[in-house]
Amino acid sequence: MSRTLKISALAIALAAAFPAAAQSNAEILKELQDLKAKVADLESKLNAANSAAKPAGAQWGMTPDQVKDLNRVAVKTEALEDAVEAQGLKMLKISGFMDPTYLVNQRQHRAGFQFMNPIALDPYSYDASYFGGAYLDLSKEMDGGTRWRLTLMPNRGTGSVIGDGSIVQEASVSIPLGDLQTRFIAGQMPDWSGYEYQQATLNKLITHNLLYDFTLPTLYTGAGMEYTRGKWLVKWMLNNMNTSKRNANEKAPALAYRVDYSKGEFNGFGFAGVHGKAANFSGNVLDTDGNAVAQPDSRVDLFEADAYFIRGDLTWQGQLSYGRQRKASITPAVDGTLRDASWYGLSTLLAYKFIPRWEVVGRFDYLNNSKNGGGLLGYTSADDRNGIGPGMRLNEAGDAWEAIDPNKGSNRMALSVGLSYMYNLNTSFKAEYRMDRANQPVFLDVRSGEYRKSNNVFGTSVVVSF
Repeated sequence: MSRTLKISALAIALAAAFPAAAQSNAEILKELQDLKAKVADLESKLNAANSAAKPAGAQWGMTPDQVKDLNRVAVKTEALEDAVEAQGLKMLKISGFMDPTYLVNQRQHRAGFQFMNPIALDPYSYDASYFGGAYLDLSKEMDGGTRWRLTLMPNRGTGSVIGDGSIVQEASVSIPLGDLQTRFIAGQMPDWSGYEYQQATLNKLITHNLLYDFTLPTLYTGAGMEYTRGKWLVKWMLNNMNTSKRNANEKAPALAYRVDYSKGEFNGFGFAGVHGKAANFSGNVLDTDGNAVAQPDSRVDLFEADAYFIRGDLTWQGQLSYGRQRKASITPAVDGTLRDASWYGLSTLLAYKFIPRWEVVGRFDYLNNSKNGGGLLGYTSADDRNGIGPGMRLNEAGDAWEAIDPNKGSNRMALSVGLSYMYNLNTSFKAEYRMDRANQPVFLDVRSGEYRKSNNVFGTSVVVSF
């Protein structure tokens, strides 16, 4: 049809181009006007024919079947979005990890796997801390910026360490007040002091440093605020330290705070502190029957500063700590009254990826704990497994062990060397050799029954996360 119209238009144009000589100017003008009208009519018919051949609603470059498929995809996408929102899954993130561990302890004369072993049956120690567990984290951000978080860690989490027997590691909310940089925070949160993290996915070695294990709180239960201002992050809480509730005759909360400053792309520093009352586990006061008298909460003052430098394959981290707890020393005064426990120490870590998947790690810790026979946060009695308290020796008769000097606790050191291999984005293998040493014989060799100044630990683990 379009070809016929084109030929007719051409014939008319040729006729108009060669008119008869006898035609007048008026006749020629009339024929031109008629020709113009016919061309306009032909153009409108061609446009109508093209429009009829194109389906309604079709898009440029798509066939009718493609248009139908696109419409089906759009409908399904909207239905999925509605279903996710209706089920509360919008902005919900689920993550977790497991880290089965194999560990050898020289003085404890044991070697074997450690995985989800209950802290209630084997108290927290540097060779049985948070590693060897299963971790599940659920976090959700709602419209308006409110954040909700629940983390579960059976047997190895903070809820187990404080003695509640809870599988909850963290249960917290963060609510923006006015803007997203000013937030109200509340719930149960792990301690935020120091440069090391609890999670195996964030900790470069298997074990933790001496300051982490023996001088820092476990968790806070309370409420506070969080502020983000440029390179500064500040947060604080009024809380019950290391407990989910206060007991009878206990009222005063503790104040915990942390300040971080990101100086640049590669380095920064922070400091944290806790001031208030916390549980006093001293068993040095006895009643007339020789039983330990439970002590009320006593004043705790903790302060630490830490810094980091991370650039490319190189990582450096460091920490300085000081702490004191009233009436919590291992050795009481001569008259039987309780004395204060105090300590200070440092920890530094250096790591380097000599091949993209391989990283070598070294860490050194020092903890001075000699005053009043020693005593650390939560450790108010001599501990021959962790190397805390006065040094020991055989008495003159040679049939029993006694303190060398009850008023002088042991200073502790630890040197760890480790290697990690990132098998893939979700799996890492770790190995660590650690030597712990004290300036007095305070580690009990369970096989010989003698006290030594040092202990050696070797461990391996696999960390699988999602």
